[in-house]
Amino acid sequence: MNDIPHVADTRGPEKKFRAGAIAATVWKNDGQRATGEAFSFHTVSLDRRYKDKAGTWKSANSLRLQDLPKAALVLQEAYRYLALSGVQADEVVVE
Repeated sequence: MNDIPHVADTRGPEKKFRAGAIAATVWKNDGQRATGEAFSFHTVSLDRRYKDKAGTWKSANSLRLQDLPKAALVLQEAYRYLALSGVQADEVVVE
């Protein structure tokens, strides 16, 4: 059973970790179970920023080989932040 049928959240990111062009962003979300019970959960998004040919900043969720060590670093920092904040593992979704 999916415990996240409805999510309503307009807050910005709770925390962002960067290593060069790679970023892991921690989001706190509020949801409501089918029973009506409200609950909070965290998600972590991972992206790579780059400039296109026109010089416009873009985001991608695909990584190159040289991005992997930085991705591991920012994800480790996001995990450390959540673990030290007392967030339970079942309250985190990595997107």
